[in-house]
Amino acid sequence: MQSKLTRKQERVLEYLQREIAVNSQAPSLRQAATELGVSHAAIAQILKVLEEKGYLKRDGRYSRTIYLLNRTSETSALQRWREIPIIGRVTAGLPMYAQTEWDGTTVLDAAIFRGQNLFALNVKGDSMKDVGILNGDLAICEPRQYAQNGEIVVALVGGEEATVKRFFLHDDHIELRPENAHYASMRYGFSDVLIQGKVIGIQRGPEGIK
Repeated sequence: MQSKLTRKQERVLEYLQREIAVNSQAPSLRQAATELGVSHAAIAQILKVLEEKGYLKRDGRYSRTIYLLNRTSETSALQRWREIPIIGRVTAGLPMYAQTEWDGTTVLDAAIFRGQNLFALNVKGDSMKDVGILNGDLAICEPRQYAQNGEIVVALVGGEEATVKRFFLHDDHIELRPENAHYASMRYGFSDVLIQGKVIGIQRGPEGIK
């Protein structure tokens, strides 16, 4: 539970909220001190108190990276977004973040999607519709070059075609299984399939919003 603030502490917190809303990052201590008309030491002390009282957290004692917390001590909605690339063409080897491969970006809730170096991939077709992955959706993926049986993955087939399927490893082949009764499972040799990521979520596209 957050403790009650003094008027001076409230003033600093309100200032931080405004600056982060406008600039998406906290001001430096020097900037805050100048704009609030107090000393650098005073700002540093108030930030320490705000952290102790559960209103913010910092990556380190002197870090400019400040996260405002809500009443349940979670990062506030103001700072919970994160931007990740939509990959237009999947290529072998990760991370694969050359901007020439980007097909735009999308914004996620960082409280839900916590993995590192996430990327999104446009889903084409209805081969995974029975698990709610529809044509035009964005598959949110965690970079991976391995998979466990039953996981839904992004796989690069034959070095060219990227596909979203359920993965199964057999003694003599790899099976990429669709989730649609109208499509058959595909069998590939071990050297024909490169796992590029695990699907950890879906951002609904136009067909799912109708």
